[in-house]
Amino acid sequence: MQPQATDYSVYELSAAEWIKYGIIGILLAGVAAYIFYRSAIIFIILAVPAAVLYPIYKRQELFDARKRKLSAEFREGITVLASALSAGYSLENAMTESTEELTVLYGENSLIVKEFEYIDHRVSMNIPIELAWQEFADRSGIDDIRNFAQVLKVAKRSGGELNTIIMRTADTIGDKIQIKEEILTQTSAKVFEQKVMSVIPVVIVIYIEITSPGFFDVMYDGIVGRIVMTGCLITYIAAIWLGNKILEIEI
Repeated sequence: MQPQATDYSVYELSAAEWIKYGIIGILLAGVAAYIFYRSAIIFIILAVPAAVLYPIYKRQELFDARKRKLSAEFREGITVLASALSAGYSLENAMTESTEELTVLYGENSLIVKEFEYIDHRVSMNIPIELAWQEFADRSGIDDIRNFAQVLKVAKRSGGELNTIIMRTADTIGDKIQIKEEILTQTSAKVFEQKVMSVIPVVIVIYIEITSPGFFDVMYDGIVGRIVMTGCLITYIAAIWLGNKILEIEI
């Protein structure tokens, strides 16, 4: 089967993902309608936009997660490539050798294996390897891959110590990506805490409703109560959004 190029600038949800996240959106709408309104009509009003908007929200998360995964696998990929070059392989043969090793490490369906296979395929069609790497870099949208492709292009043109240049570049970029991964690991605990804090208000309301039935009834009767609960819902959503923005770290 011929390898296919992936455009990493977009993330298209599959039908299964649309259904999955659409159902989750409807469930969240149900929770919001119960906690803030206790109204089936409000649930129906919220369910339709939630079924559409939540998958769109998740698409951005999945898009970011895929780029992080590609970046991490790329670090391992160029490390394996540098090892093959140090063993005396030419760049083209080192790519083939690296693809086999990465297949054992990540599996044949991993992002980096598919990209290395696609580069090998392009080279087999007499496309210069530096051009194949540049195409991958342009599709990836990742600066580290662009930098590697640029160095590879310059090294091929200059006719210098290609293997040495690539190995040094791979080490430098690999160290940079590793630092990014360590920063993300250190902030993952705070991200988890933020998710827990987002759920706590809902848990508190449900707990009080169970232990003290009717305690919140005044908030669901009359126009004043509806207005107050709508303000609470808006504040709750804004707090979640602000928490997510604070924890978004551009590296």
